[in-house]
Amino acid sequence: MTDVHHDTDDRSLAQLEQEGDIAADYIEELLDICDLDGDIDIDARNGRAYVSVNAGEGANLGILSKPETVSALQELTRLAVQTKTGVFSRLILDIGGSRDQRRNELARLVDRATERIEAGAAEAALPPMSSYERKLVHDLVSERGFHSESRGEGAERHTVISRGA
Repeated sequence: MTDVHHDTDDRSLAQLEQEGDIAADYIEELLDICDLDGDIDIDARNGRAYVSVNAGEGANLGILSKPETVSALQELTRLAVQTKTGVFSRLILDIGGSRDQRRNELARLVDRATERIEAGAAEAALPPMSSYERKLVHDLVSERGFHSESRGEGAERHTVISRGA
């Protein structure tokens, strides 16, 4: 089952749909090989293809939904898409709601950091994370009326939160 919704930035909708279709085929093959059940949905928003794999109660998808596993599968899926299209893919993979779980974890981190600032700290640094997660953190911080910026390089790139101007 594949659904495509429309809302894009820098890539054309056709390119994102192609990326999503290639990724869905790749993930579907993986699920078959692993004898796992899952419904695949494709969404296009903010210039990225989003591929979600979900299953009902009692399904055996949990084995793939650990954050490290999702991250690794996302990279493999991006490579599979790039191999077929010749273009770097920024697609986002979600398995069993792992992205929502991670967003909730990040929200708790941001809440603790902003509490430290309200208690008098000048700023609060979060651990290093991916650019996608830093973007989520920046959005969460902004929603709470605070300021954030990324600092560091490579694997040490992290977000620092402050009261702002």
